[in-house]
Amino acid sequence: MKCLNILALLLIIVGALNWGLWGFFQFDLVAYLLGGNTTWLSRLVYGIVGLAGVWSLGFLGKCKALCCSDRSDKGSGGSGGGCCKM
Repeated sequence: MKCLNILALLLIIVGALNWGLWGFFQFDLVAYLLGGNTTWLSRLVYGIVGLAGVWSLGFLGKCKALCCSDRSDKGSGGSGGGCCKM
């Protein structure tokens, strides 16, 4: 499961970099590397990156649990610190 999470994170980074390149320079790196944005291979990559985004939605529920772990609450007098005050 941890490997799948890391793979999803890497794919999300690839997607974010591709969107950044498109936003700033109107350059689609995936399309450039894979022969256009309508080829089956580039569409496959876009689809896999999208699935990684869907998979990572599950991380949102874990964010508060990670932030509010016992380690981050030390020294706060039990009142909770940082994002635990939400």
